Amino acid sequence: MPGTIEIRRLDLADLAAVRSYVATIFEPVDIVINNAGVIGGRLRRTADGFELQFGTNHLGHFALTGLLLPMITDRVVTVASVAHRHGRIDLADPNFDHRRYRAGTAYAQSKLANLLFTQELQARLDAAGSPVRAHAVHPGAVASGIVDRFGPIARAIGPVIVRSSAEGALPLLYAATQPLPGGSYVVAGPRHGANSGPNLSRPSATALDRELAADLWTLSERLTGIRFAISSAS
Repeated sequence: MPGTIEIRRLDLADLAAVRSYVATIFEPVDIVINNAGVIGGRLRRTADGFELQFGTNHLGHFALTGLLLPMITDRVVTVASVAHRHGRIDLADPNFDHRRYRAGTAYAQSKLANLLFTQELQARLDAAGSPVRAHAVHPGAVASGIVDRFGPIARAIGPVIVRSSAEGALPLLYAATQPLPGGSYVVAGPRHGANSGPNLSRPSATALDRELAADLWTLSERLTGIRFAISSAS
């Protein structure tokens, strides 16, 4: 069925830009796919002073979803990662203002935050009687432009260990279109074989920690200044 594509600029590393973007949306939004992400590198900060990976991968998506939620009619899909299993949320210092910065630690924290956000959002939607659902996705290692940041060795071995962009999109499309229970975690299956398609999986025990999810939500509200308006009509 033919359709149209409209491209608009959105900088998730700048909360003012997120607000400006949402101010241009006037029609209902069926599905939001939170797919932006950064990984690795030296310590960098967003326009609002957040550590770049936590600020973009989690707080930017938190703000965007919260501002769009009154217009969302079906579901929110957030791209996480299996790296969340190595993550730990430091509620006292999420932006590495005081502790030693490690890029891998920061990335894993941001991906754990994605899953905690999904679980807490679904719990709040359920409590309000909203039909909107929240899902998380691990697309697998995908040959996106991020691979280029890791030099010639990564580019050389990339085709052997990573998926194409089309393969990586499949779990996202599955989460966005299939009648899944709220809070589902969709992961990429093996690249070959009978079960090579997307599958439902269970995230780590930490990602299912309701107290931690609620505490992260409170912290995210404070850092972004965004309060979610959740109703049965969301």
